[in-house]
Amino acid sequence: MDKLLIYGGARLDGEVRISGAKNAVLPILAATLLADGPMRVANVPHLHDVTTMMELLGRMGVSLTVDERMGIETDTKGIHTLRAAYELVKTMRASILVLGPLVARFGEAEVSLPGGCAIGSRPVNLHVDGLRAMGADITVEGGYIRAKAGRLHGARLVLDVITVTGTENLMMAAVLAEGRTIIENAAREPEVVDLANCLIAMGANIEGAGTDTITIHGVERLNGCDYDILPDRIETGTFLVAGAISGGRVRVKRTYASIVDSVLQKLRATGAEVRVGEDWIELDMHGERPRAVDLQTAPYPAFPTDMQAQFTALNAVADGVASITETVFENRFMHVQELQRMGASIQVNGNTAIVRGVPELTGAPVMATDLRASASLILAGLVAKGETLVDRIYHIDRGYECIEEKLAQLGARIRRVAG
Repeated sequence: MDKLLIYGGARLDGEVRISGAKNAVLPILAATLLADGPMRVANVPHLHDVTTMMELLGRMGVSLTVDERMGIETDTKGIHTLRAAYELVKTMRASILVLGPLVARFGEAEVSLPGGCAIGSRPVNLHVDGLRAMGADITVEGGYIRAKAGRLHGARLVLDVITVTGTENLMMAAVLAEGRTIIENAAREPEVVDLANCLIAMGANIEGAGTDTITIHGVERLNGCDYDILPDRIETGTFLVAGAISGGRVRVKRTYASIVDSVLQKLRATGAEVRVGEDWIELDMHGERPRAVDLQTAPYPAFPTDMQAQFTALNAVADGVASITETVFENRFMHVQELQRMGASIQVNGNTAIVRGVPELTGAPVMATDLRASASLILAGLVAKGETLVDRIYHIDRGYECIEEKLAQLGARIRRVAG
């Protein structure tokens, strides 16, 4: 099993290209099931989760071709099974996103329940309840969601809690339903908007994406299209934090400031100089130690839970004391114990962590517990004295494309080693 070996102390300086968004490409690949014809999705990141979604679609009979320009071409004319098996779904919860498209277009689906998640519970009852309200007959047995329907019909869906995948699944189901569907308390994330824009390019009629009320007028069929995935805002934020934590200067290219407003606000509060252009963001710490910054996670447009671990690492070496409150997922301080092994001073009480910045961390063998936790350990390793060895980096490969190569471009002393 591969590991990442990091020699700390290098001040990062340079520029790096941001990849397409993992959390946008997965629902958009699921949406290709709705296309009555070939489709091409571009700016696709080379990630393990993308490979898993492609394998899932391929097992159903979708034809997939990868081109040299980071594009995936799909064609659904050969679909022969409407089943998403447990052995794939258990490795990636986003597999549940095929449920809505399959029921909407083919009137049937059999999708494994995703199972547990290391960072907390993400129940799928909102997906099921919404589809039932649109006319689907659904049973849950043997660990599978089995759904049947004629043509779905529009409905008013009020989500009990804000859910990104729930919003996406129901929006995809509604685009082929008869009549109007209104999703209230909808997720507002840029990835939800990107999915809506892709569906619109396919011929869907959707209004209000990016607000808490999305209205969908069902159409008879959707066509294929060419669509470019938006930049990954979490990768954007992670590399900017890498610049800040190392006291360096980092410019991220092919990304937008508008999708990371809350993150940029917090980075400026650390003392970083942040400049933005049409498709780039530059952070410069001018060699200074960052100041501690309080934060509280919440659904978009507030501070993202997927950046909490990275800022925990930043605060671990910042000047001052910071309070970090996690409101989105339980169990999302699993990185704290590993950071403590490196000398971080962090106390966790319920869903709040108090981080007292120390002048220096010390390299140590550490273990990644989830995707964003692994990013925080790499960031800590960049500034720790000595050598840090990050184990179980298959987590990082789920969400960051060639992270060690990109960090090396910025001057980090990091390499992948065999376990």
